[in-house]
Amino acid sequence: MKKYLISEKGRFYKANLHSHSTVSDGELTPAEMKEMYMKEGYSIIAFTDHSRFVTHNELSDDSFLALNGVENAADEHCESWMHERCCDICFIALSKERKAHPFQNENNIAGDSEYSPFSVEYCTEDVNKMIKTGVENGFFATYNHPTWSLENFERYMSYNGMHAMEIFNKSSEVDGYNEYNPDIYDDMLRGGKRIFCIATDDNHNRAPNTCHWDSFGGFTMIKSESLKYEDVASALLKGDFYASRGPVINALWLDTDDYSIHIQCEKAVRIVCTRGGRRLRSVYAKELGVDYITEAKFSINKDDVYFRITVFDENGMTADTNAYFVDTLSVDFSKDIYVE
Repeated sequence: MKKYLISEKGRFYKANLHSHSTVSDGELTPAEMKEMYMKEGYSIIAFTDHSRFVTHNELSDDSFLALNGVENAADEHCESWMHERCCDICFIALSKERKAHPFQNENNIAGDSEYSPFSVEYCTEDVNKMIKTGVENGFFATYNHPTWSLENFERYMSYNGMHAMEIFNKSSEVDGYNEYNPDIYDDMLRGGKRIFCIATDDNHNRAPNTCHWDSFGGFTMIKSESLKYEDVASALLKGDFYASRGPVINALWLDTDDYSIHIQCEKAVRIVCTRGGRRLRSVYAKELGVDYITEAKFSINKDDVYFRITVFDENGMTADTNAYFVDTLSVDFSKDIYVE
């Protein structure tokens, strides 16, 4: 029997879940961003300007959804900004009716200066309080660009309660950082964090049509029954999405009869199943004597803890599914079946 891991119902909508406009330090207005992204096939933008929660419901229509959000930070205060560590969290409102963020003051700014964070110290206790406050007040919380932030294992493993982490951040990549972070995602998963992964632009649009342009590099494909705010918010909470730098995933399901995971995609040269331990598996188009593959099948067992799938295209770009934990799948592992 098929158990769909990304919902069978609805359709995929292309989304950028981390962006900056002229409300903070971006170069384009929200309306200009909408126009530009829609031309590239996007249906959703989360407007997450620094420290300012501003709604953009007026931009939403039958073919576009504006998600309202804010990016807040805990910054370490060093003598030199170049060596300051930080923890940046995006908070995306799960209801379009929300008009304010719990961290904001009466001037609608989360801090004392133009783009400063609200008063939070760069320490585990304050970051976790920030995340907890946002989540309890109806926001989807994502942990952003750990490499750019100079965060290490000790730091990101100490944070709790976020819904997702950025497995890829385009803005950091064009700056020169290695901000494709599957290893950090696996660190967090193997350390017991049950979170999703997203790919984002974090765009500011300061250098259009150059190698430093930070748009159209990372996106999240959300499977939703409609483009209504409440349906997309529900899909985010359920994990009905995948993160991509280019490749397209069409379907993902578990066959409960033989404990096998099936993925269907477009024109892959390699598909990898990562598990909670050492038992990874790869399927290569070349080994099958073809240029591309569009599907793969992997087995799981109760010792895998979790699994996630990565699709590689011919340019080395990736699409990553969320992680799925074996103990949540309601699978009877009493049958002695091994399909690999």
